[in-house]
Amino acid sequence: MPPLSRNPEEPIVTQDAIIVPRRRSVRTIEVDEELMLDIRELVREKALPALWNILVDLHAADVADIVDHLEGVDREFVFNLLDVSVASEVLLELDPGVRQGLLEILPQDKIAALVKQLNSDDATDIVAELPPETAEKVLRAMPEEESADVQKLLRYAEDTAGGIMATEFVAVRRDETLKKAMREVRAHAKRNITIHNVYVVDVDGVLVGSIPLQELVLQSPNRRVHKVMDPDVKSVRTNIDQEEVANVFRKYDLLSLAVVDEKGSLVGRITIDDIVDVIEEEHTEDVARMVGSDVEELERRSPRQIAFLRLPWVLITLGMEFIAGVVVHFYDKTLGQVILLASFMPIISAISGNTGLQSAAIVIRALSAGYVSVEQWWKPVSRQLQTTSIIGGVCGIVLALIGAAWHGKWEFGLVVGVSMFVSVNLSGFIGTVVPIISKRYGFDPAITAGPFETAFQDVLGITIFLTLATLMLSWIA
Repeated sequence: MPPLSRNPEEPIVTQDAIIVPRRRSVRTIEVDEELMLDIRELVREKALPALWNILVDLHAADVADIVDHLEGVDREFVFNLLDVSVASEVLLELDPGVRQGLLEILPQDKIAALVKQLNSDDATDIVAELPPETAEKVLRAMPEEESADVQKLLRYAEDTAGGIMATEFVAVRRDETLKKAMREVRAHAKRNITIHNVYVVDVDGVLVGSIPLQELVLQSPNRRVHKVMDPDVKSVRTNIDQEEVANVFRKYDLLSLAVVDEKGSLVGRITIDDIVDVIEEEHTEDVARMVGSDVEELERRSPRQIAFLRLPWVLITLGMEFIAGVVVHFYDKTLGQVILLASFMPIISAISGNTGLQSAAIVIRALSAGYVSVEQWWKPVSRQLQTTSIIGGVCGIVLALIGAAWHGKWEFGLVVGVSMFVSVNLSGFIGTVVPIISKRYGFDPAITAGPFETAFQDVLGITIFLTLATLMLSWIA
């Protein structure tokens, strides 16, 4: 079928595909239901030029949003319309489940073409998602140098600095001139590689300094690199956990960070866009673990696997709540004397448990971000106790007034008010201390702050309440 358009700014349409010219600009769009209705209609009619006019200048994230909203053959059809350079960007922006589905149906040569367009860190992420046999064939189809970079990165754990770094960086010897460094920058810029710093190495490749890009532009091109470099260059080892890498970025407000091996040789760099993904991933992982779940369960696990993943935590919680039942049974006599006590038990239990979980969540994020250290554990404990004292005091006074008015005796109000105050403060203390202790002994704080801790705080709140109530009854008697 001959081309439908001869204008160089218009698409060339063939029977099976649409070949688009280079993007003129990049624009954003709101992907709403009205737009998706139009796109689905155009896909059904195979209206290629109209689809091209919508997609050609869109930001990759918006195109990915459109592809995410499509289903089955429509999704595959629209994705195959994209130019390979655009499609590679879109592939990274897709929802993980959608990307996995596309990778399962795309031809191996198409996957290889897409991967070749990506930086080494992104290419490694895509290859890691492929079945081993497909990954091996894709790597063989890539240029030898790029394939070697990806294979090298695949050897690192995915949650370490080595696992998230890219091997594309600009490095010059310390005895070179700035003119040579500028030539290296231009060469990398032509490959669409974002550059923030030029790294300086010695004859053995060991990292010894860096030159910010603006400094490179301002200095005379004939000056030697070692005369203008900053020797205090920040770097991390390849085996450092990605959460610690994120803390370095936050502490020093970095845009990129060098990665070195055990000998100090420069092997890669990490950029801020990778760290944004890490922060989101770590936060999602912490929240999932706090409820005894798994961050990837909806994407990769079957209902049976999810059930067995959650079941241990549910059984632990069941056991702890059974202890609460035993405590209540132990105080049957007290509850029989003042049946109204039963109405206040769930209130005290819920508020104290919620306060403890809030304290745990705050401390876990502070530990992850580096705001709290295990060595200075008393600082977060002191701050949380000050906070919970105010919360417990206010809630205790409110509950005391309600209890006194409801029962008609101020002693009853005093018991429920004091119980609320003590329970909230003890729960806040436990919620703060347990994650710190877990971190100290090498456990994941997010796991220990889950259902187990909440159930423990329920038992604690009920025990304190009924014990004080028993003492009150003895006092009144």
